[in-house]
Amino acid sequence: MPTALCERSPRVPAEQLVAEMVPPPRFDAVRFDTYVPDPSQPSQTEAVELLRSFAAGLDAGGEGEARGGLFRRRRRAAPKGPRGVYLDGGYGVGKTHLLASLWHATPAPPERKAFGTFVELTHLVGALGFQQAVQALSGHRLLCIDEFELDDPGDTVLVSSLLGRLVEAGVSLAATSNTLPGKLGEGRFAATDFMREIQGLSAHFRAARIDGQDFRHRGLPEAPAPHDDGTVVRVAHRTPGASLDAFPALLAHLATVHPSRYGAMAEGLTAVCLTGVAPVPDQSTALRLVVLADRLYDREVPVLASGEPFDRLFSEEMLNGGYKKKYFRAISRLTALARDAGRLTEG
Repeated sequence: MPTALCERSPRVPAEQLVAEMVPPPRFDAVRFDTYVPDPSQPSQTEAVELLRSFAAGLDAGGEGEARGGLFRRRRRAAPKGPRGVYLDGGYGVGKTHLLASLWHATPAPPERKAFGTFVELTHLVGALGFQQAVQALSGHRLLCIDEFELDDPGDTVLVSSLLGRLVEAGVSLAATSNTLPGKLGEGRFAATDFMREIQGLSAHFRAARIDGQDFRHRGLPEAPAPHDDGTVVRVAHRTPGASLDAFPALLAHLATVHPSRYGAMAEGLTAVCLTGVAPVPDQSTALRLVVLADRLYDREVPVLASGEPFDRLFSEEMLNGGYKKKYFRAISRLTALARDAGRLTEG
């Protein structure tokens, strides 16, 4: 019998949060050598070389390391010059691949490096408190922040303050980022917007622009058509480790689980099967679905669905609003996972 996401409400102990800040399973094996630059986009090759050089400059040592547990701060003199890189580019050009490659290439043990999304970082601060979060991360050589959010001014100021304290402690930073409300343009904001929003931290970052098309659609067929309910249910029952949920019920359940736990909610699943996919009713629901899509994509969990195709999940108003980039990223990732689910219907 398949399980149900609607029956999962995981609790993640705070002490595990820092230890689990590593690249997600989808990016376990990525390296700079596995990133394939588009020959027509020289900025992609230039970004790889910049990040290789940045990683090489991060030695594994540190002065005055303190003995003790996870939250014991290690004191080091704050280095001079830029201590961070910012990857500036549209969705689907491989920014997360490169950010994870930087984490893997940095010459330090895993416990001295941290990788997480902006949402995961804000949840860490919420779970531990600001001062304890500073202590927990101050001994790291590198902190990688994927999808730095600028949608909420309060969260932006909070994380900027945290990063300022970490820079003072000698922690190097790397970030990709998300779009500002109202910034339509190319579906993302430019490096200048990021630098302005992080205020006093801008001097610590050098920007690497990555141009290109969404690789998830580059040279690939269009998204597969949705299946019928019967097919989805049959596949769920014959696939060990699959989940089966009615889409409206899942959306309602997501409102009861903190988005930072969506990854834990998807842990161990081999497939997600959904019946009755339909356009989401409001923006709050849509943003929760975006987080779930990200966590499923990170874990390479295929998604088999009936109902409406994924490119009809979000209204035209949503796709032209301030969270435009998030919705397009979710469509792109769910489409990729729907392709992956095609093999489940064979045989």
